[in-house]
Amino acid sequence: MIYGKDFLTLFDFSTEEIEYLIDLSIRFKENKVSLSEVKNIHGKIVGLFFEKPSTRTRLSLEVACHQLGLNPIYVSATTTQLVRGEPIEDFARVVDRYVDVIVARVYSHKTLEVMAKYAKAPVINALSDLYHPLQAIADFMTIKEKFNKLENIKICFVGDTDNNVAHSLVIGAIKLGLEIRLLGPKQYWPDKVFLEKLEEVSKNTGGKIVVTDDPNAGVRDVDVVYTDVWVSMGQEREREERLKIFRRYQVTKKLTTRASPEYIYMHCLPRHRGE
Repeated sequence: MIYGKDFLTLFDFSTEEIEYLIDLSIRFKENKVSLSEVKNIHGKIVGLFFEKPSTRTRLSLEVACHQLGLNPIYVSATTTQLVRGEPIEDFARVVDRYVDVIVARVYSHKTLEVMAKYAKAPVINALSDLYHPLQAIADFMTIKEKFNKLENIKICFVGDTDNNVAHSLVIGAIKLGLEIRLLGPKQYWPDKVFLEKLEEVSKNTGGKIVVTDDPNAGVRDVDVVYTDVWVSMGQEREREERLKIFRRYQVTKKLTTRASPEYIYMHCLPRHRGE
């Protein structure tokens, strides 16, 4: 059994821990991590539990497991007793007896919280409706690679600023003491409680968050322009309405002329061409 911290949201991690994870990721990519640093996890079993479809998250996690000497087992929720009404509490207790780590991609963040409560093994969030922390770590890794630093980097997330990717990106930015702007229509801004929590964190880190519906103010002089799809999984019924509302916030060459001349564009994928 691997005993460790659950990875459900970046709110649970300090600035130093997030910086360590980013730097560790870069070291892995550069093949600068020695086998002695990961020997305690060799041969352990990782349960990859997925309720939602995935390409990048699943492949990256399975490849990572193999490269670390871990044994991944992919489990689709549709092939389990959950489809017949088994409580997630019982599911977590049973899975916990067979695996050393639980990685879960779920519809509801509450599912992860229940798993973490009833399983002794660490639970890692591979996406929920509220957060996508692994995506954010990978994004900050990319930003550091491109600029050779994270200090004084300004980020603008454009579009649906109340989605899981935006949430994790903004938490990470505030924890790292960066300035991040959330640019999008007011009806798709994060709720007041979430923003107040971020403001509280920023008092200790020096991070800055700006929420605006003005494209000029949002993108001006930023180093990173980041966006996501306008219609995420589970929002298909809102598609036509969202297409009309978010058209004004489409990332175009015209919009990005306001960004820093050396800006980079980022998208968590999959992307919908033309949007």
